[in-house]
Amino acid sequence: MKRKIYKVSNITVEDFFTKYKDKLGLELHNKDNPEYYDLSRKIIEPSTHRPGLALTGYLDYFAYLRVQLLGNSEMEYIKSLDQETLHKRIQALCEIGIPCIVVSRNAKIPDVIAEIIKPFHIPIFTTSMQTMRFSNRAARCLEFEFATTTSAHGCMLHFKGFGVLIKGKSGSGKSEAAIGLVERGAALIADDLVKLRNVNGQITAYSKDISRGYIEMRGIGIVNVSNIYGLGAMMPDSKLDLIINLVPQADLNKIDRTGLEREQEDIMGVDIPRVDIPVSAGRDTVRLITVTILELQLRQLGYDMANEFNEKLTEKMNPK
Repeated sequence: MKRKIYKVSNITVEDFFTKYKDKLGLELHNKDNPEYYDLSRKIIEPSTHRPGLALTGYLDYFAYLRVQLLGNSEMEYIKSLDQETLHKRIQALCEIGIPCIVVSRNAKIPDVIAEIIKPFHIPIFTTSMQTMRFSNRAARCLEFEFATTTSAHGCMLHFKGFGVLIKGKSGSGKSEAAIGLVERGAALIADDLVKLRNVNGQITAYSKDISRGYIEMRGIGIVNVSNIYGLGAMMPDSKLDLIINLVPQADLNKIDRTGLEREQEDIMGVDIPRVDIPVSAGRDTVRLITVTILELQLRQLGYDMANEFNEKLTEKMNPK
């Protein structure tokens, strides 16, 4: 089944400010006069830009679709300009359609600049953070907002340092296996509907706030794992490292028995290791999943048990 992929083409300045004002230390300049700014302006590219070259009058290749960041260098250069040149340069930046301006280190915004920007309704923010620190942190926030997302049906847990997505048909025992892993120290990320986000080639799994910490158990109902097992039994998100696919016992002959052939599943262009585990009455699915995770842990440390056995077998068959 092909997943629906969701991509964000833009976010509003208001969304950016509301979500990250505390994390980025943002303060809205002239906030008592809402007629001076338009928070519905769109941020199109997930990064910040320091418009030093644009302030000199060179606007070719100007990254005007990003948050514009003014640091010490830009503010000192602005102070060196005469009034006529300053007005011309700032107005040119505004006319090209920048979404907003952020001034770092809580630098004072000259009244003349605020007056030039006012007719364009471009929001101006200040932050106490250093320029590079703000730039790096804001870029991560914006990459998160613009990340490609999709969803998967299953149970997502964090166990022994690995993010594990348990998939399978309805009634295959996903929730029972998840509870068994929680009893062994795992933390539940999501049950039933798992949200997935691709940030710079890393897949992160999470759940909606309303369903976080809850799991549905057939015959029992909705269970809040943190009420039963403590706060450590749930987490808001986790990197996805492994997919466990629970399959019927009837498919046993279709499953690799040696572990030499590594299956992978494509999640938004990222290959995630996948292991198919047959389930039936009497099989300890939780133990099998635990062994699978430990085997993956060893493999990532450079020890491949299947290859080791294969090399020994090959050496025994061909002693010369």
